[in-house]
Parts: sequence; C-alpha cells; structure tokens
Amino acid sequence: MSAMPIAEPPVQACPLRAAFERLRAGFDAERDPSHAVRIERLRRLEAMLQQMAPAMITAISDDFGHRPEQVTQLADIVPVQLAARHARKHLAQWMKTRRVATGLVHRPGFNRLMRQPLGVVGVVSPWNYPGMLALAPAIAALAAGNRVMLKPSEIGPRFSELLREQVAATFAPEEMAVVTGDAELGRAFVALPFDHLLFTGSTAVGRQVAMAAAANLTPVTLELGGKSPAILATDCDLALVVPRILFGKLLNSGQTCIAPDYVLLPRNLREAFVKAMRRAHAAQYPTVAANPDYTSIATERHYRRLLELLDEARAEGAQVVPLHAEAPSDAARKLPLHLVLDAPPHLRVMREEIFGPILPVITYERVEQAIAHVNAGERPLALYWFGNDEAERERVLRQTLVGGVTVNDTLLHIGQEELPFGGVGASGMGAYHGEWGFRTFSKETGVYHQSPYSAVKLLYPPFGAAFERLLGAMRKLG
Repeated sequence: MSAMPIAEPPVQACPLRAAFERLRAGFDAERDPSHAVRIERLRRLEAMLQQMAPAMITAISDDFGHRPEQVTQLADIVPVQLAARHARKHLAQWMKTRRVATGLVHRPGFNRLMRQPLGVVGVVSPWNYPGMLALAPAIAALAAGNRVMLKPSEIGPRFSELLREQVAATFAPEEMAVVTGDAELGRAFVALPFDHLLFTGSTAVGRQVAMAAAANLTPVTLELGGKSPAILATDCDLALVVPRILFGKLLNSGQTCIAPDYVLLPRNLREAFVKAMRRAHAAQYPTVAANPDYTSIATERHYRRLLELLDEARAEGAQVVPLHAEAPSDAARKLPLHLVLDAPPHLRVMREEIFGPILPVITYERVEQAIAHVNAGERPLALYWFGNDEAERERVLRQTLVGGVTVNDTLLHIGQEELPFGGVGASGMGAYHGEWGFRTFSKETGVYHQSPYSAVKLLYPPFGAAFERLLGAMRKLG
C-alpha cells in the first residue's frame, strides 16, 4: 500500500464490503467457535501452506526478480508452520476461562477472566516477507476464534493472487478471505469497520492506517520499522560477531524490517570490523549478480533509491566502502553490501530506514554515547547487542526502549513464539506471536460472580451506622 492521502472509498469498495459482510455474518452465526473447530481451521491452513509451498517459492521469486528458494523456506514457510504447530499445542490452555484473585472486601464472591473472539480481523501484509507476514497474524486470529480478511501487497502480485486462490479453495468465504488490489483498494480496506486491524509496513503508511481505523474506533496493531542498531561492546569477538551481523543484514538483501540498520562500535575496532566484514561477505556471498543465494531488490524504485543513498553519501564526503569487487547489477537489481563510514548526521542514510544492503558504521568512545545515539532517534523495532559483559548489556537494554532484542546475534527474536513481537513509538504498537497474538485478537473480559452471602446490602440507602462500619472495614481490608 503506497503512501497516499486517505480518500473516499472507491467503486471497488462495494465487492470489498460484500466480502467483509460475509465474514461478519459468519462470525455472528458462530460467535465462540469450539476448540475442535479452531484446531480444524489451523490444520487446514497448515495443509494449504504445505500444498502451495512449491508454487509460493516460484511466485515470490518472480515477484522479487530473484529470491532464493532457501530464503522463502527459512523466512516465509517454516516460521508459519512452527507458529501453527505452537498454536495448536497451546490453544486449549489459551482458551480457558480462569479464576483470578479477588480482593478480601469482595469475597465470598469471585473473579474470572474470559477470553472471547473479537469478530472480523483485518490483516494488511507487506511484500518483503509476504507469506509469514500474512499468515502468521491469520494463525493468531483464527486461533482466537475470529474471521480473517487479508490484503497482501500489490508489489507482490503473483504471490498475492496465489494466496487469494488458495485461501478461496481452502476456507469458506465466511471464514477467511483474501482481497487483492492497488493502493486505492488498500485505502478502502483499512476504512472497513474491523474489530481489529493489523498492518505491517512503513511508518508513514502506518500513520495513515491508524487515522483511517480511528474513524471506526478500530483497535490497531502496527508493525512498522525504523533504524535498528547493532551495538558492539569492546570485548566482543569480531570473528564470531561479524558473520552474524552480515547474515542478518543480507538475508533478503536487507529488505527486512528488523535488519541491522547501522552499527555502533568502539572507535578502536573500526578498521578490524571493516576487514572482518569484507572476509565474511566473501565467505557467504563470493559473487553477487550471478549468485543464486543473493536476493534481488524487489522493485526498480527501491533499487534506485539505494543507489541514490550511496551517491549522496559520497557527495557529502562520507567514506563508502563496497565489500565486494562487483559493481551493482542494474539488470539483476543486485547490490553488494556497502559500508558507509564518517557519514554526517543529516544524510538520508543516517535518517531513513535503509531497507537494503547499505550499513552505516558509527564509532563511540564510551557506551553512554552509543546509548545516547539510539535514544536521540525514534524508537527502533529491534536492537542487537554483542558482548560478554552482563552489567553493560543490562545497562544498554534498560536505558533504551525498542521493539525487541536479540543478544549476540541478529533477527532471531522474531522466531520466538514464546515472546511478543511488536514495536514501540514510531516502530509500531501492539504485539503478536504465540499467546501474545491470541490475546491481541481476543477480548479479555473480567467477570465478577457475586455470592448470595454478600454483605453488599449494608451499602444500600438509607445510610447509617452499618454503612459507616462496612466502609471502614473496606478501607482496612482493601
């Protein structure tokens, strides 16, 4: 969905609205699906993914220009399979209505917490990881008992059409639906009165989505992006650290919302870091343009934007260090990793999320300077810390506020179904994955059960001495 002003719903909003109303009617007919029904829907989604995987690999690669099969397996297929398996394993526990503590003044009554489906959940997914970022939220929403409507990115038309066909063949239109179209349809989609809306994409478009949802008082989960730092401590082992940073940066050619956007490292490690990065690049990607393991930049516009970032950095006196002898390949839209050293802070590469194989390197003398640099910008979606000093690690983590953290590696926190995944501030709001996703797409309803032996009648008027005694007891016991 492109960044454009919110407009009136277009003519094509009519079939869009009809699809939404079918889902709404489906929910109204079955407002609290049983555990067995939810499990069966999750199993159908898993079977669908297994069946469509070969075509999915081809479609995503064609949408990108080239994307390795292994990247799609690693990032778009296996994580969804694991998420579905995790949800099935834990769903019965998540669904339970549970007793919770009751204050003394309200006993012998008792409290319960009930989790209920919200209704119809909308999911707007991006092009960079089109399988995972569409189907992982759908798993959480189905597990919570909702109906789901997906709008995948128009930048990946082959995968979007494949997903639409497969969902239509697997789910009834009142269970789950996929709609495809351009930014105009995207604007109409987010203006629908969903019971919850999850959007993954840029911060700029996320603001527009939040504004559109606000008209319906629709709660939103926004998974955005930002400039996620990798902070190297003085005691880090470059031989261990650098290959992990390079892998996290170049997976999907850096077109990852939680990719390391820049590196902060002690000044005395700079030259050794550059040399180690060059060696790691040669080891993981000995060639670029003809390398089947190297992903293309998805669109010509994004490819040109990255080249412009490098041109501006050179023109403004930054040291641009290509880590491979190959020049950028316009034909393949492949760009070797470039480090940017000594970049002035006003450069776009220092202010904007890069989303590609460019990595600014910033040096510091004391860790306080690294913390201050992170906190001077908008809150990032991820932070990576490399080192062995536990006290310093905790200081960095507690003095910064970010979406999520991986210590001594990159990216891997996104794969933890036992942890929430989400941003903060400009990098997003809300979270999902595992039980966190189930709760995001549920209404947690507090229920108080009054006892027939309650003394509450002593609070009824006319007020007198009994009222004062009971009020005094409430103050003491409360």
